[in-house]
Amino acid sequence: MQCFLVYGLLKKDGHTFSSPTCLNPRSDFHPTFLTGIPEGALLCRGSEAPLSHVLHLLCVSDRMGLVSSKKPDKEKPIKEKDKGQWSPLKVSAQDKDPPPLPPLVVFNHLTPPPPSEHLEEDEHFVVALYDYAAMNDRDLQMLKGEKLQVLKGTGDWWLAKSLVTGREGYVPSNFVARVESLEVERWFFRSLSRKEAERQLLAPINKTGSFLIRESETNKGLRGSSKNPSRSSQPEAAGAFSLSVKDVTTQGELIKHYKIRSLDEGGYYISPRVTFPSLQALVQHYSKKGDGLCQRLTLPCVSLAPQNPWAQDEWEIPRQSLRLVRKLGSGQFGEVWMGYYKNNMKVAIKTLKEGTMSPEAFLGEANVMKALQHERLVRLYAVVTKEPIYIVTEYMARGCLLDFLKTDEGSRLSLPRLIDMSAQVAEGMAYIERMNSIHRDLRAANILVSEALCCKIADFGLARIIDSEYTAQEGAKFPIKWTAPEAIHFGVFTIKADVWSFGVLLMEVVTYGRVPYPGMSNPEVIRNLERGYRMPRPETCPPELYRGVIAECWRSRPEERPTFEFLQSVLEDFYTATERQYELQP
Repeated sequence: MQCFLVYGLLKKDGHTFSSPTCLNPRSDFHPTFLTGIPEGALLCRGSEAPLSHVLHLLCVSDRMGLVSSKKPDKEKPIKEKDKGQWSPLKVSAQDKDPPPLPPLVVFNHLTPPPPSEHLEEDEHFVVALYDYAAMNDRDLQMLKGEKLQVLKGTGDWWLAKSLVTGREGYVPSNFVARVESLEVERWFFRSLSRKEAERQLLAPINKTGSFLIRESETNKGLRGSSKNPSRSSQPEAAGAFSLSVKDVTTQGELIKHYKIRSLDEGGYYISPRVTFPSLQALVQHYSKKGDGLCQRLTLPCVSLAPQNPWAQDEWEIPRQSLRLVRKLGSGQFGEVWMGYYKNNMKVAIKTLKEGTMSPEAFLGEANVMKALQHERLVRLYAVVTKEPIYIVTEYMARGCLLDFLKTDEGSRLSLPRLIDMSAQVAEGMAYIERMNSIHRDLRAANILVSEALCCKIADFGLARIIDSEYTAQEGAKFPIKWTAPEAIHFGVFTIKADVWSFGVLLMEVVTYGRVPYPGMSNPEVIRNLERGYRMPRPETCPPELYRGVIAECWRSRPEERPTFEFLQSVLEDFYTATERQYELQP
């Protein structure tokens, strides 16, 4: 089947098709005036033309052999079911001789039209969810609330045109949402999981009554990806949404969840005694009064702007594009600074301390980090390859977990929150485990904390991509108190050695940053471990956590230690066994 582009417009119930539209003659047209048009014909944008012009072009196409048209023997009467579907345009005398036609562009079935041609007219307008500062002359700067037209919507970067300034450029796809879609609402978090909703609402910036509406996890997978600009504005499945609200009780802050059910005739409700035509109306009602909920809805959950996608061609960058602002600390390999890339993107900049390790080894660290990409791992952006070497990563506002636990805010964290932060570390290590890699320096000092108190694993200075194990070279330094016995004695590191280190990290967390093996020197730790000694359970650690998780990480035989995947699941579900999945109807 061949397809062709027709320059002209047809009208259907007064609607003008002004963008490329796939037409199906078997169902979309009355056969009287579209006889012979093949399925898949494309009606392309152009200046408005009378029907006679369009039919004239079809005749030209027919003579060119593009279609096999035939004249109908008789004008077929319009069936009752077809009435109102298509309104024929009257041809006036002045339309009998149409003007010259634009060139005809032909595609066969092996040559699809450009990707942007698939965007419907009402589907390629979006609104900015966040401010975005252009990183280079290809980007389009935009302000929150600005309306744009998507010219090409594929991948992490979309080519768009501002309807305010008229300028064109690339914008991050996760910074925009389709006009009139639910994503435009500040309280709507489509793909957020229940666990992640709790983490975000429990962030200090969100107060009592903060809320969000998310897609129910049981409903995920029923619709296309939210990366598609043509995504639907509302799911159709019943029970598709959940309302999550931040509450405070005598036990402290907690998140309560309410199922939002759908009505067969359209609309939504939490309690059947009061229904709403839309989610917006539901939010408006419960914002005025709690009406049976744990709290009146106050403010939408604060959503920090997502990370900017980093351009793939900006891996090795010039030193002049970076500005060092504030020294954050120093480590075995050099210093860490907060700075800016191109004066508008805040980043962390790690520098090499001369004489500590070779530039080649430092770049090896960068290559490992570049290959490992996960939301629980600190993201690597770029490197400066000329000495002094710089490695550029995402900036984590709260610094390392060890230091944060010793602050006033960190020392007030509840045990459930501490366990959840540990679960985030286990999630990141489970990814490293799946990638057949190791960390080799897992401890609280190498976990970074974001503004929203999310944890990410950092410092891959000792990590190596491996098949099964890595043997430390002679003279290599590693932290004794976090290192597994087999690694201390034989220099052999596997992912099971990281599991041992994770058990020590858990002790750091539940003691709010206390040094492991207090009062012992490194040689004393080694001797005591040889005799089977293990750190005892501190008073702040629940017995179930110590016996079921920490002690299991410290088994003498590496193969008997749990996987990080198992540790993640245990920690994430540590308190959920006694929780209701949803609150009762108000």
